[in-house]
Amino acid sequence: MSGVFQVKAQCLPFREIPHSSRLFTDFLSWSPPIRPFYSRPPQFAEWIKDEAQGLRYDNSRRERVAAILERQNEGWGASSLTQQKIARFRAGAVAIVTGQQVGLFGGPAFAIFKALTAIKLAEQASAAGIECVPVFWLATIDHDLEEINHVKVPGGEGVLCNVSTASQGVLDAPVGRVTLGPEIEAVVNSAAELLGDTEASSYLRESYRAGENLGSAFARLFTRLFADWGVILLDTSDPELHAIASPIYVGAVDRVRELNDGLLARGEELERSGYHQQVKVTPSSTLLFALHEGARVAVHRDSSGEDFSFAQEKLSRSDLLQRIESSPGDFTPNVLLRPVIQDYLLPTLAYVGGSAEIAYFAQVDIIYRALLGRTTPAIPRFSATLVEPRAQSLLERYGLGLKDIFHGPELLREELARRTLPQDLQAAFERAEATLKDSMSSISRELSRLDKTLVESAENAGSKIRHQLEQLRARAARAELRQSEVLARHANLLSNTLYPNKTLQEREVAGIYFVSRYGREFLGELYDGIHTDCLDHQVIYTS
Repeated sequence: MSGVFQVKAQCLPFREIPHSSRLFTDFLSWSPPIRPFYSRPPQFAEWIKDEAQGLRYDNSRRERVAAILERQNEGWGASSLTQQKIARFRAGAVAIVTGQQVGLFGGPAFAIFKALTAIKLAEQASAAGIECVPVFWLATIDHDLEEINHVKVPGGEGVLCNVSTASQGVLDAPVGRVTLGPEIEAVVNSAAELLGDTEASSYLRESYRAGENLGSAFARLFTRLFADWGVILLDTSDPELHAIASPIYVGAVDRVRELNDGLLARGEELERSGYHQQVKVTPSSTLLFALHEGARVAVHRDSSGEDFSFAQEKLSRSDLLQRIESSPGDFTPNVLLRPVIQDYLLPTLAYVGGSAEIAYFAQVDIIYRALLGRTTPAIPRFSATLVEPRAQSLLERYGLGLKDIFHGPELLREELARRTLPQDLQAAFERAEATLKDSMSSISRELSRLDKTLVESAENAGSKIRHQLEQLRARAARAELRQSEVLARHANLLSNTLYPNKTLQEREVAGIYFVSRYGREFLGELYDGIHTDCLDHQVIYTS
């Protein structure tokens, strides 16, 4: 099936979307209180040339990383265009970097949105005379398996079906080490039944096979999806990358007290400014995890910063540094150090992230300045809700917009019932509202002549009467709802497809579902709809 996508002219500001943090929305508007925490505003075109001129990257490191990229991408079946872009990287190109956990079958739709945004920004930089390539960072060292071992695919009546794999390894092991067994075939078949006999289903069968791990399977899938754009993929669990990054691990230990004090101070500064800390830091925190019997465990420090511990093992600073230098692959960064490792390994012009990543960049700034001497700018990714024909038809039928869906399925059902009350009853409520408004206006005018202090009492009384009238109208709507199963089905379909589990669609629904529905052309249509100067959430209609 193929479709045509039309981007709605009026986008939806994030301030009007539930649960959008003030930190993120202030960053989008580049509000003055947010500026001390970020190196650049989100308007990419304003600073790319200045940023590129100040970017320094060691040539020997570039050659080593290029060889790893070449080896990894060739192993996943990279397209000739990807190979060309790796050659451009080796010759001196900078990078637009994005990344994501390696969710089953490519994860939610926003992972695809991230890749497309990185492609668009890399093209924009290249058009401005800055040789630039897109790189997708595979977060294979994360250990939260339960967060990525499933994906949600719409089934009949818009019901979201959870497809998951039972594949697992050592508890808290990096997910890149979780090998898929024969059980993955049944999981792929379940997804294919929901998706249908499509090119996307073939991609899943080719990528998710016994013997692959969650990282390599994800990489094979994205290699196929983005072959026409030449996205360079990077698997962070590669031992050679850890060896190259070891100076940053060493710096994180050598300057642990300075970094921790800086992060604690930054956290207090954020909170004084009315913002939140995305990542909580404690006096015993470090920026490192260690691998212990296959599991990823946090490294802690004592108050002096001279002694460290993990998994009941205690080490002096010199012992820990020696361990890092001899076995760098036994250590991984935490969420705050990860971007710094990334931008030591890559000449990153900008990082493309979601709202949570943008938020923790306000803290990461401290580590960037200490260990790299510069802070990589963060750019918000493309964000969208895709409205398919059936949902669009229901929105039009009931006169709803996307914001009406944000109230959740229970209140949405009541709203649909309200909008379908018998016309005579609706007219009666509207007459009552109009009469009340006129009557209270007249009363207020007369009271103001008699005693102006009574006007406020009249307004309070009118507000209470309006509230009671609205309550009565809601009860009538609920009575109507009880008599109509159709309204409940429509409310559930709209909620499940547009705002599932009271979360933006892009965070819940699998991206591969849309690729399956509309073909790989879907990616090109979305790419054309990305405007890097638009930082709002977009509503896209399919037909």
